[in-house]
Amino acid sequence: MKEMTVLGSTGSVGTQTLEVIDFLGDWNLKILTANKNIDLLYEQILKYRPEYAVVVDEAAGHKLKNRLQNIDTELLIGRNNLISAAAEDVDLLVNALVGFAGLEPSIKAAESNNDIALANKESLVSGGSILMGKAAENNCKILPLDSEHNAIFQLLKGHKSELSEIILTASGGPFFNYSKSELENVSVADALNHPNWEMGSKITIDSASLMNKGLEVIEAHWLFDVDYKNINVLIHPQSIVHSMIRVRDGSILAEMGPADMKVPIQYCLNYPLRKKTAAEDLKLEEIVSLDFYKADLGKFPALKQAYQAGESGGTYPTALNAANEEAVFSFLRGEIPFTALNKVTAEVMDKHKNVSRPELEEIFTADSEARQMAVEVIKKCY
Repeated sequence: MKEMTVLGSTGSVGTQTLEVIDFLGDWNLKILTANKNIDLLYEQILKYRPEYAVVVDEAAGHKLKNRLQNIDTELLIGRNNLISAAAEDVDLLVNALVGFAGLEPSIKAAESNNDIALANKESLVSGGSILMGKAAENNCKILPLDSEHNAIFQLLKGHKSELSEIILTASGGPFFNYSKSELENVSVADALNHPNWEMGSKITIDSASLMNKGLEVIEAHWLFDVDYKNINVLIHPQSIVHSMIRVRDGSILAEMGPADMKVPIQYCLNYPLRKKTAAEDLKLEEIVSLDFYKADLGKFPALKQAYQAGESGGTYPTALNAANEEAVFSFLRGEIPFTALNKVTAEVMDKHKNVSRPELEEIFTADSEARQMAVEVIKKCY
């Protein structure tokens, strides 16, 4: 049996990863981690009996510890133990953590020669040069778990030298057909009502603003070593074509499938093999249309901000991501309107003092400073 660590096992990607493991039946779970969802983690521990479990939130961790008196799984508490867990030797580490918190575990996993199935795009947005360098240095694979990057990863097999353009598709989220004025009054519930995908709250809000696609542009730059001018975004409301590549003769190759994260998850778990999945097959005869549109950067400026941050390089992507995280959490708490998201990130980006070739400590500093600036902007304006 192959061994796996799942960082963020109680989140959307984490729980779907466990569903795929149940279907495949050939993986042993060594470590499961959660932030504070101890009820679900407790159920997972009872079912999978991992060697270790980690709870990052200390108060929640001590509550769970009292419930694990007669269970062999060793419970570890605190963020330091999350970092240590990422360094434990396994055949595959799934990083399904949310936000900047996933960067350091990704780096530790790469330093420990663990292959990584990466759903945590912020690892590459904030620390792409460092993470990709560590992966190359230690000869570990980074398998993209996001559906779009997983699609590109598949399409590039045998075509890397012929590539002229990456085309990332975006559903457009729940507000694709809204006017700018209509966006002024959308609610948190409206923004969380994604038309195609079931995801965690943070990524769902990012999808509604198109910031998620912007972060994916930066992620694609690092994963596939492609210039930003050769990475484009198209709105594809059906979410059937998960992404495309254009090769030098003009031909476009597309990866298509159901809007089901278990498909890219299983591809990563079986790589380089393909096996039958639990997902339903896509029925081409039932597809009415495949539509593609240019993204409206006036209505959704977050995508433009991400291109600018990526092209500027250094710690600009780190600052953008940090400011966006703070703005999204503030929106989810009902403190700011939806249209304030890009205003917060724009002001932080204007104030940010870039470090062109950052070390890891400088990335942490840039993240911390950008968060503080975002909080100040929110307090001042809202």
